[in-house]
Amino acid sequence: MSADEAKFTEDFPAVSYEAWVSEVEKALKGAPFDKKMLTRTYEGITLKPVYTKENWPAAGDPSGFPGSAPFTRGASGSRPAAGGWDIRQEHAHPDLRTANASIRADLERGATSLTLMFDAAGKAGLDGDQPEAAGLAGQGGIMMYSVDDLDDLLDDVLVDLVPLSLDAGGQFLAAAGLLQGLWSRRGIGAADAKGAFNADPLGALALSGSLPVAAETALAQMASLAAHTAATYPQVTAVGVDTRAYHNAGADEATDLGCMLATGVAYLKAMTEAGLDIDQACRQILFTVPIDCDQFLAICKLRAARRVWARVAEACGASEPARAARLHARSADRIMTKRDPWVNMLRTTVAGFAAATGGADHVTLQPFDAAYGAADDFARRVVRNSQVVLMEESHLGNVIDPAGGSWYVESRTDELAQAAWRAFQTIEQGGGMLAALRDGSVAQRIAEGYAARQKNLARRKDPITGVSEFPNVAEKAIERASAETIVLRDAAASRLAAARGAADVSQLASAGNAVAAAAAAAASSGATIGSIAAALAGEGETVTALPGHRLAEPFEELRDASDRYHAQHGKRPQLFLANLGPIAKHTARATFSKNFFGVAGIEPVDNQGFSEVDACIAAFKESGARIAILCSADPLYETMVGSFAPALKAAGCEKLFLAGNPGDKKDEYMAAGVDDFIALGGNVLETTRDTLRLLGAIA
Repeated sequence: MSADEAKFTEDFPAVSYEAWVSEVEKALKGAPFDKKMLTRTYEGITLKPVYTKENWPAAGDPSGFPGSAPFTRGASGSRPAAGGWDIRQEHAHPDLRTANASIRADLERGATSLTLMFDAAGKAGLDGDQPEAAGLAGQGGIMMYSVDDLDDLLDDVLVDLVPLSLDAGGQFLAAAGLLQGLWSRRGIGAADAKGAFNADPLGALALSGSLPVAAETALAQMASLAAHTAATYPQVTAVGVDTRAYHNAGADEATDLGCMLATGVAYLKAMTEAGLDIDQACRQILFTVPIDCDQFLAICKLRAARRVWARVAEACGASEPARAARLHARSADRIMTKRDPWVNMLRTTVAGFAAATGGADHVTLQPFDAAYGAADDFARRVVRNSQVVLMEESHLGNVIDPAGGSWYVESRTDELAQAAWRAFQTIEQGGGMLAALRDGSVAQRIAEGYAARQKNLARRKDPITGVSEFPNVAEKAIERASAETIVLRDAAASRLAAARGAADVSQLASAGNAVAAAAAAAASSGATIGSIAAALAGEGETVTALPGHRLAEPFEELRDASDRYHAQHGKRPQLFLANLGPIAKHTARATFSKNFFGVAGIEPVDNQGFSEVDACIAAFKESGARIAILCSADPLYETMVGSFAPALKAAGCEKLFLAGNPGDKKDEYMAAGVDDFIALGGNVLETTRDTLRLLGAIA
């Protein structure tokens, strides 16, 4: 058959969307189309079951081309790395030697840049040997407090080739000073230095609830660092806009992007007031965008982020090239689980695919054991290789914006961008991002939105595989050896004693616009993060920190309660399955019941089924269980519940469930002795929590 003859579409008439809907309504047999076929997202967007060319303009392309306004399709016409993106790995092990080995392993095996996480002491402006650092040193990051520490951490690392990104919270100025001191020590010229200082005072305030100085002062310090960086380091960005605090608190993606925009505007104002022109200010910002494992939503989020930022930059007078946002996509903290953590490998792989497809410049995926703290070698290897496979074997980097042109992706990107713009306008109308943090309005909006997600999580409308769905009650938890922080603090004290030089930090407070350069000079001459922070400290800023949520936490708390019960009693809380009739009749609902109660670590006592009441009662008493659930098909319930339920209650069953929706039989079954019913859509979290409370596993 020739190509001219193979015109199959001509044999079929075009079908309109309306005609398709008409056929679907017939198949639904009276069920409402809108309820069954339309999906309402947390961002307030209604997703259609089918998208056609009517949903996206055929004339022209509003998304433009990669590398041109509005930058929806990409910040540039080529990838930042050959055939891909920058693989940015985070490092947070407190011990310098251990972290160094991990860093070198990552760089030798695929990672192309690093994020160095300062520990809680460093982020609080303390050296690890200070008395106030007890309980903070080594928590959540590396125990690095001086240029010497940074030099040891990056031993045998070619820092002129490897971009270094810092995460130092409110101590961004001191941290930037240390990194500049290292570059100077290694003889790396300003033109060759690569990295990101990530000064993000509002993000740090939202996350921790405090800054070492007033927010206005912190913004001025950030602007000073940006001016210094723009004038000195052409391959370094000074400012970070990281929305992790809002995302972890439960923000939907539109609200998260709205916070990103409002923060970016605040930083542009501070930088231009410090003397940078708008193009310089825009180029100093690196945006860190958390992405969940909702593949299409994550793709659209990155595309929408570039579009809305380009609009902000345009309104501020930036030239077209300067409107292109630099995006660092990071797999979200909130999707990571402690229970069945190996499923996290799949979650982060999906996030990585979405990040690459959405056109992120830098991608950080968290190791599957991230919820346990610093990852081990195996976990880092898996997550690193996930990106390498996506890039080198799946070839995702060979096409820019592969999702572009999809009616669904383009429409959802557009709707998400509009929702994000509305969220941004709300924040700006209230006085901007700083005002929203001070008055708690952004926290309130996020909390109100998160409440709807919590309901869906509790009812498993938003399932979490391995946690709220398909739990492994007998799962063994990952064991991670705790870092010996006392020993590490002693080692840090010895290092600090040797590192502290004759640096004079007394002039830092009066350095004015030159404070960034002064901090770098002080660090080079021996000043530590603690001494620099002390010299710059003022009347601090305090707000209520945004809460952090992992989506799985409420269910994991129930599993933890089951573990404690097991440790005390030698067995888990148990549920007797009163399976009625033959296997074919009870298997489906027995399986559902195991899954339902397994979410809370309640162990099922199973059997082949009962046709006689006496046999069921004997098995129940032998099991030692205090609660039971009737499992069977509806017709058998009608004939058997009336005899089995009262017998189980008389035998000491403290709470009797029935698996399935009883419909108009509810009153009859309850009169027979059934206390509660479980079915699809039920509140799993509430029911299982109440059950554990009844069994004495939780107070």
